[in-house]
Amino acid sequence: MSAFARLRRLRRTESLRRMVRETKLSVDDLIYPIFVVEGSDKKEEIRSMPGVYHFSLDRLDEEMEEVVKLGIPAVILFGVPDHKDAYGSEAYNDEGIVQKAIRQIKRNYPEMVVLADNCLCQFTDHGHCGVVEDGEIDNDASLELLVKTAISQAKAGADIIAPSNMMDGFVAAIRSGLDEAGFTHIPIMSYAVKYASAFYGPFREAAHSTPQFGDRKTYQMDPANIREAIREAYADVEQGADFLMVKPALAYMDVIKTIKEEFTLPVVAYNVSGEYAMIKAAAINGWIDEKKVVLEMLLGMKRAGSDLILTYYAKDVARWLRETE
Repeated sequence: MSAFARLRRLRRTESLRRMVRETKLSVDDLIYPIFVVEGSDKKEEIRSMPGVYHFSLDRLDEEMEEVVKLGIPAVILFGVPDHKDAYGSEAYNDEGIVQKAIRQIKRNYPEMVVLADNCLCQFTDHGHCGVVEDGEIDNDASLELLVKTAISQAKAGADIIAPSNMMDGFVAAIRSGLDEAGFTHIPIMSYAVKYASAFYGPFREAAHSTPQFGDRKTYQMDPANIREAIREAYADVEQGADFLMVKPALAYMDVIKTIKEEFTLPVVAYNVSGEYAMIKAAAINGWIDEKKVVLEMLLGMKRAGSDLILTYYAKDVARWLRETE
């Protein structure tokens, strides 16, 4: 470095720092998850995710009004049905809880981008993401039901199908099914790189989707692997994915960076429930500055290469960004 270099010159004032800032976080980067449940007059806080709620459909508009006012462009829906069975039939029921929620949001907030999570785990009585046969997850039988689910979600008005099941060939199957049903215009946001992570615990409480036996390590990825992540993403790109998601985000920044460098599709980071819960717990105890930590964390995800961030902090971030404008 030159003896004349003074790197602090460009850090001297906030205005200078803003001028040379390399990475920016915007409300347009955010996708907000919402949990919808059966019943009426329900807004129930999820124990392990303070500030995140289950909403019945008659109270969903309360949440959506706030989301719209904050300028958040997209939501992703997770449904918790009253009835569960071995085949997750409520996932592809045209009158299922997710389908009803999609129709309601698109009717009342037509400009909102609605993503539909495409998986069976919230809908099966065994809590796995596919069909169980003799104690094993039957990949191809599961694909048939996931395709039915995607078509049902698209018929309800979903703008994007977001399959999270990690069955082999799921993007190709869903793409073919959507195209044959006349939904060639509906993009697929693939959970391309989804690890078998310990960070999902609060979500499983929220979605009532904890596996009733075994675990998901036979279909979700080993946290130790990154070359496998590239192979997963290549497979999804070849099969017709329109977005590539990395889940979780915080412990997988290197994976986000690698996927961004390898591919030209938009990259999505999922700031998952366990990441949210850790920060929320520390903030409640007064150990950290929640706003500063969250904004720094999401900025790191952007810097690593994510174009979009799916986060339970979306509403808070939208408010905080407005304060700095």
